[in-house]
Amino acid sequence: MMEFILSALDYLLGIPFFGWGTTIGFIYKALFMLIALLVVIAFVLLADRKIWAAVQIRRGPNVVGAFGLMQSFADLLKFVFKEPVIPAGADKIVFLLAPLVSVVLALAAWVVIPLDVGWALADINVGILYVLAISSLGVYGIIMGGWASNSKYPFLGALRCTAQMVSYEVSIGFVIVTVLLVVGSLNLTDIVLAQQEMGLAYWLGVPWMNFLNWFWLPLFPMFIIFFISALAETNRPPFDLPEAESELVAGFMVEYGSAPYMMFMLSEYVSIVLMCAMTVILFMGGWAAPLEIAPFTWLPGIFWFALKTSFVFFMISIVKAFVPRYRYDQLMRLGWKVFLPISIFMIFVVAFVLQLTGWGWQGGLA
Repeated sequence: MMEFILSALDYLLGIPFFGWGTTIGFIYKALFMLIALLVVIAFVLLADRKIWAAVQIRRGPNVVGAFGLMQSFADLLKFVFKEPVIPAGADKIVFLLAPLVSVVLALAAWVVIPLDVGWALADINVGILYVLAISSLGVYGIIMGGWASNSKYPFLGALRCTAQMVSYEVSIGFVIVTVLLVVGSLNLTDIVLAQQEMGLAYWLGVPWMNFLNWFWLPLFPMFIIFFISALAETNRPPFDLPEAESELVAGFMVEYGSAPYMMFMLSEYVSIVLMCAMTVILFMGGWAAPLEIAPFTWLPGIFWFALKTSFVFFMISIVKAFVPRYRYDQLMRLGWKVFLPISIFMIFVVAFVLQLTGWGWQGGLA
C-alpha cells in the first residue's frame, strides 16, 4: 500500500524516481508525512473545540467553511499576518528561538511512529528511547520562552512546566518498562506485532479476537497511569498549570502573540496526538484490527490506527471538559506519591510473572 501511494505521487507530481530508500526518497517521505500531519493537527484542533462546545451545549466554530471545517486554516492566516510583538526587556534571539525549538522537537518525534506495517520513516530498534529523548528535550523550548520573556508570570509558568514534565516522565518511563519486559524489544513495530501473536485470545482458543491480546488488559493499571501521565506531560487539563489563566494569565506564553504563539500551540497539539499514538502502540494493538475476521480485515491498518488514536484524543478532550484543574501540590503528590510507587511495584510484579510462567513475546507464545 505504501509503495503504491508513493509511486502514485511520483506519477502525479512528476517527481523523478530516485528510489524511496535513498536520501532523496527519505526527504520526499518526510515532507509528505509533515504536510499530512499538519493537516491532521488542524482538524484535531477543530475537533477539540467542537467536543468542548458540545459538552457545554454550544455550537462551537461553525462559520468558516461547511460546519466550520476551515476554522483552523483561517486561524493560521490570522496568526501569520499579525505583527509579532517582542517585549522591550526580552532576549530577542532566545525569545524567537523558543517556539521554533518546541515545534521542531514535537514534529521530530513522529519519525519513528509506525502508522501501519512498514509505515515508519525510521523503523529503528531503539524507537522507544528516541521518543523518550525527544519528549524530554521538549521542555527546553518552554524554559527558553519563559526565561527570555523577562517577566514573572512566564518564568513561573516555565518553572512549573519543568517540574511537572520531569515528575511525570519518570512514571511514563516505568510504565514503558513494563511493556518492554513483556515484548523484549525497544522497537515500536515489534511492540505492535507482539500484541498480535500472543495474549489472552490465544490462551482462550479464540486467536481472531485481537483486542484480548492487547496490553491494555493484562497491564490495565499501567494503561491508566500512562493515560493520566500523558495529560500532565502535554499540559492538558486538569494539569494545565504552566498555562493557568486564573493564576498566571497565560503562563509561559503570556508575552507571545502572532506566529510564535501559534508555534507553541502547534507543538502542544502535535505532542498530544503523539501521546495518543503512543497509547495506541503500547496498549491498543497499533494498526491491528480488533477482530481478525471479515469485514474488519478488509480495512487497511492505517484506518484502525487513526480510529484508535481519535478515540484516545476524544477521551483527552472529554477530560478537559469536565475535570477541574488540580492544585500544584496535588499534581506533585499524585506523580511522586501515587504513580511512581505503583509503577515501580508493577515492574516487579510483571518481572516475577514473566520469570515464573515464561510468558512473553521472546520466549512465550510467539
